[in-house]
Amino acid sequence: MTMDSRPLFGKVALLGIGLIGSSMAHAMRRAGLAAHIAGYARSPETLEKANSIGFADGLHDAPEMAVREADFVVLATPIGAFGELAKEIAPHLKPGAIVSDVGSVKSAVIRDVSPHIPAGVHFVPAHPIAGTEQSGPEAGFPELFDGRWCVLTPTPETNAQAVETVKTFWRRCGSEVEIMDAKHHDLVLGITSHLPHLIAYNIVGTAADLEQVTQSEVIKFSAGGFRDFTRIAASDPTMWRDVFLNNREAVLEVLGRFTEDLTALQRAIRWGDGEALFNLFTRTRAIRRSIIEAGQDTPAPNFGRLRTRKP
Repeated sequence: MTMDSRPLFGKVALLGIGLIGSSMAHAMRRAGLAAHIAGYARSPETLEKANSIGFADGLHDAPEMAVREADFVVLATPIGAFGELAKEIAPHLKPGAIVSDVGSVKSAVIRDVSPHIPAGVHFVPAHPIAGTEQSGPEAGFPELFDGRWCVLTPTPETNAQAVETVKTFWRRCGSEVEIMDAKHHDLVLGITSHLPHLIAYNIVGTAADLEQVTQSEVIKFSAGGFRDFTRIAASDPTMWRDVFLNNREAVLEVLGRFTEDLTALQRAIRWGDGEALFNLFTRTRAIRRSIIEAGQDTPAPNFGRLRTRKP
């Protein structure tokens, strides 16, 4: 079946043109999803970079200018700014427009954004589960969402046709789409994304603070495990600060469970319980295989990266 190439929207406004926003613009161009793409950023440097790349038809340093006559408005800044941004654009939203977002926390976003959505405008919260450790408009690329999941978390009041339209949008961007309750989403992402980032930030910070090991040794002898922790820990600090502040309840819940499991692991090592260690490692290896079978990663050694030798 051929994918529909007709524009889904006349105008799309991307409020935030970092990795996700710029990748959305590239994916929209590829799929012919919008007749006009408008981008907003506060920073003149960001706007200059975006202008040189050319993924938007119009770039603005004021959000109200970007959203005028837009059929689809996407909040793609760090989530801590969503509430104020929604309040700012509310008087300028076109009747019948759909407002969505890309935040990786959904309950707090619904809490902060919903009160500012005018009557006749539809809010469809969304989270494309895709990304890299890179940030900025130059980091975007059209394939970012291919084969990845986008979770929509509509409330009971959300317009059903608007939900279907956003579903179609993300599918044409290359994503699989799932509908989920916002609170459940936050718990799922707490364990699959937020806790791993917290651990990565912590272990890299611990390595940097370990007095018996120099920083040069940490860098020089980075084995695969630590190296990949540093990749995660290189993610945008503003975005992740806002994630943890806005998904506090779910993160603390999974962190408590993780701490209990870590204590059990510590006990197994202390008492030489090889059977417990082997059983755990066997179970976790099976999860890795399942992720590969689901097409969410590649089995290529070293994540497909080849070491580049210096001349």
